[in-house]
Amino acid sequence: MHKPRTKLKTHKGAAKRFHITGTGKLLRRKGHITHLRRTKPAKVKRAYSDKLPVHPADKERITRLLPYGVKKGGTSFPK
Repeated sequence: MHKPRTKLKTHKGAAKRFHITGTGKLLRRKGHITHLRRTKPAKVKRAYSDKLPVHPADKERITRLLPYGVKKGGTSFPK
């Protein structure tokens, strides 16, 4: 008899921190958003709201944490 494989678990901390686009790119938010925010200029505070692509060196590690969120064969990040 065939034994069913166990389901892969999504890492909930990673799921809250990373966003996956329709083309399969991984996006992240910038760090240090709340630290000393009052003294930072408005231009810098606006830049914190942008999402940045995850570095290619970290992509494989993060995709392992999000087994059902990443499309296979997604486009690579622009250089």
